[in-house]
Amino acid sequence: MGTPEFAVASLNALVQAGCNIIAVITAPDKPAGRGMKLTESAVKKYAVEKQLPVLQPVKLKDPEFLETLRRLQADLQIVVAFRMLPEVVWNMPPMGTINLHGSLLPQYRGAAPINWAVINGEKETGVTTFKLQHEIDTGNILLQESFPIGDDETTGEVHDRMKEIGAQLLVKTVEGLTRGTLTEIPQPGVGNEGHSPLTTHHSPLKHAPKIFTETCKIDWNQSVTSIYNLIRGLSPYPAAFTYFNEKMLKIYKAKKEMYSSPKNPGSVETDNKTYLKFAGKDGYIHVTELQLEGKKRMTIEEFLRGYRLPPIPLKGE
Repeated sequence: MGTPEFAVASLNALVQAGCNIIAVITAPDKPAGRGMKLTESAVKKYAVEKQLPVLQPVKLKDPEFLETLRRLQADLQIVVAFRMLPEVVWNMPPMGTINLHGSLLPQYRGAAPINWAVINGEKETGVTTFKLQHEIDTGNILLQESFPIGDDETTGEVHDRMKEIGAQLLVKTVEGLTRGTLTEIPQPGVGNEGHSPLTTHHSPLKHAPKIFTETCKIDWNQSVTSIYNLIRGLSPYPAAFTYFNEKMLKIYKAKKEMYSSPKNPGSVETDNKTYLKFAGKDGYIHVTELQLEGKKRMTIEEFLRGYRLPPIPLKGE
């Protein structure tokens, strides 16, 4: 069960490992693009190509869908970047339902674990496979693997590495469950406070809620490191933004420059040729890749070639 590109890596790894995939469940086709043409999910495209049966329920409690699911008699269900499942679905197979999550649980439970790890400046993240239960991302842990986050990596880059690492971990998990060699580890604080091998150090739990527009707006009064991490953490999607001459300016890539004498946060400097930089609390953010409202994404040189800027402070900042 999965929908985006991230889930394709896992499905492909399971197919390559010789697992018997009896069905693929994904989101219904959606109108997209200017012509609002019906578009299939990345997972559906892959499944059709591999001639795997595809189910696309609108509602997961639909009696007809549940009956079809029962008739499949799956031993195990696997969820990667899908949606919340009702208990009647996750509780159906004898071996249960497992989920691949893009963080080292119990840290970063929620919808946007990669984004928040980068926004918070984490040096490490990882992937976790766990058994689904009632509360989201709280089920017993099966396997985990960690890997470093580079100082300048974007969420997009971490995502691309993570989907491959996660896919391999998922195959290992399925093999371990089949052989009965995995020990389920309860997550700390899930009705078993203090009784988990995972509670090696009591670091406060960080969450990964859905990203809203408000999260993406840059506050130039913050430190340059915080702003830089926000830009990395929201690139390539949905992208951090500011307002520039009353238009939304999305920033995809940037560099940091520290300074000794404070400037007015949000003020802009440019030579109209090679650089455009915004002042933060303790330094500049040099924009290197951006998209002005109504234009396409471009490098700073391309942007400055076609756009003359009076170096004025941002409105309302």
